[in-house]
Amino acid sequence: MSEKTIMLVCNAGMSTSMLVTKMQKAALAKGIDVDIFATAAADATNKIQEKEIHTVLLGPQVRFMQKQFKEKLAPLGIPVDVIDMTDYGMMNGEKVLDQAISMIKA
Repeated sequence: MSEKTIMLVCNAGMSTSMLVTKMQKAALAKGIDVDIFATAAADATNKIQEKEIHTVLLGPQVRFMQKQFKEKLAPLGIPVDVIDMTDYGMMNGEKVLDQAISMIKA
């Protein structure tokens, strides 16, 4: 079982899946034991109930949902942020992983 779990949220969970792969490669290279997965915004609540999530990153296309996610997850102590649009567009898995890890440690 992984030490920490990072959930990425986007409209359908498709484009973010590519970013998950890049983040997993970066985590492997850094020796970080982490479970990273993507889900559609519509299924995010189910995933939060199914798994122990340590941080949530929203894709830029669902940034308008940030307030809603923060309100839902604050009582659970789960930090939420939006992935930088440039990092998302460039599929910069290392930078997005670093963002998620810094949120977990904060």
